[in-house]
Amino acid sequence: MNRVQGKTCVVTGGAVGIGAACVRRLAEEGADVVVLDLPETAPALMDGLGSARDRVTYRQCDVASEASVAAAMTAAAARSGRIDVLVNNAGIAGANRPTHEITEDEWDRVQAVNVKGVFFCTKHALPHMRAHGGSIVNLSSIYGLVGAPDVPPYHASKGAVTLMTRTDALFYAADRVRVNSIHPGYIWTPMVEGHLRNSGVHDLEAGRRDLAALHPLGRVGEPDDIAWGVVYLASDESAFVTGAQLVIDGGYTAR
Repeated sequence: MNRVQGKTCVVTGGAVGIGAACVRRLAEEGADVVVLDLPETAPALMDGLGSARDRVTYRQCDVASEASVAAAMTAAAARSGRIDVLVNNAGIAGANRPTHEITEDEWDRVQAVNVKGVFFCTKHALPHMRAHGGSIVNLSSIYGLVGAPDVPPYHASKGAVTLMTRTDALFYAADRVRVNSIHPGYIWTPMVEGHLRNSGVHDLEAGRRDLAALHPLGRVGEPDDIAWGVVYLASDESAFVTGAQLVIDGGYTAR
């Protein structure tokens, strides 16, 4: 308990899946959490927080819009005068077809959310961090480390996030702002369910078993598997960690 007591944490895409688990665990560990997400996702999150609800504030934000992000970060910092932690979690999968079949609009939409969203949020959180230090946690993927023959726009975006993390870790180390990336394996979330459906899988339980077989630990991950990694990187327990890649993938990339 109280691993991030008193910290102001901003979580993008925080209303569902991995983001919602991060919000819940950070709030339970003592943080004041500002959730940035699209409006249709907010009610389910707030209803499921229980006793941690008083520590969580929701604000509508489109991470692909710089004006929206700038306003959201200003509002997030207004309560305490600072932002201590930014979790860049918002992301979309995009079209699952070979590269030569992807349209420009399909490509650009994924990069706008997954890459420009990280850029905008980092850019506008930093002025609220640099005077006192902080932690930025970027959600990349196993596919920011290795390749696979599917969803080319997504894989490209997560590779970008991996290198953006290292670059910003070096830029802002002198300001005591730590920047690290997390690389999940397959985590059972609405995004992964959607990926299976878009891949032509009709039996989701069978699809889940097939995904589990890709991981040496023999299962698909749960959102909390990632959320606890976020809590660690958000906390002072990781005070000497920056520019790192925290791989939480059930052994997927160890092969």
